[in-house]
Amino acid sequence: MPVIDAWMQHPTPRHANHEMFESLRRWSAGLTTLDKPLPVEVTVSALEAADVEIGLAAAWYGPQGALIDNNEVAGFVERSGGRLRGVAGADLARPMTAVRELRRAVEELGFVALRVIPWLWELPPTDRRYYPLYAACVDLGVPFCTQVGHTGPLRPSETGRPIPYIDQVALDFPELTIVCGHIGYPWTTEMIAVADKHPNVFIDTSAYTVRRYPPELVEYLRGRGRRKVLFGSNYPMITPSRALKHLDSLNLDEETRELFLHGNARRVFTL
Repeated sequence: MPVIDAWMQHPTPRHANHEMFESLRRWSAGLTTLDKPLPVEVTVSALEAADVEIGLAAAWYGPQGALIDNNEVAGFVERSGGRLRGVAGADLARPMTAVRELRRAVEELGFVALRVIPWLWELPPTDRRYYPLYAACVDLGVPFCTQVGHTGPLRPSETGRPIPYIDQVALDFPELTIVCGHIGYPWTTEMIAVADKHPNVFIDTSAYTVRRYPPELVEYLRGRGRRKVLFGSNYPMITPSRALKHLDSLNLDEETRELFLHGNARRVFTL
């Protein structure tokens, strides 16, 4: 069965070697420092090993600049043989420049979404600097992807709370599709409540292997949330193969398995 990986990145040395990931390097074999750029073929091979048809490769922008910029992502996509699709990043410090860059990424580069990491900016998703980008996402018809839950890197976790932040954004922009990566732990129940409440809010499972999914998420995925949960790996921190290793233990029926692995992502990202 084909797989779509909703949250991943092809790393640059600026990204992989950043000091904020030192805490992750202590326990994540996938996150290693790079002496030189990683060939795109390495990432493509990791996706192929798990039958990942499409990986949504994201840019990373923070207050100190781009760790992976949109043009780099476009280059990775071009060299991936159709295996990667681009997800734009944005500089929140310059909102109008960010809006113009998002438009360029979608309209000229063919990117399918925007992703902003709140803990990287130490700004919750309700900060006024996000709001022009939300309006642009609605206008362009692309989802806004963001992180929920605690942070593995040594940064504050408060910005990852689903309530009040995702809940308020969904109220202010009911037409905005929001994909919340990293499950939301330890606020998973909050995240499920927000996804239930808002028709355009979704959850992706990135940064977690199947065996680490919280029980409440598994119950949600098997039942009323079968159209709300998308697979994500967080490659290179976790490879898709490792993330999906114990998929059968979830005891998903065929329809739910298909929706989780690719159907929901295909619909949400219009792939």
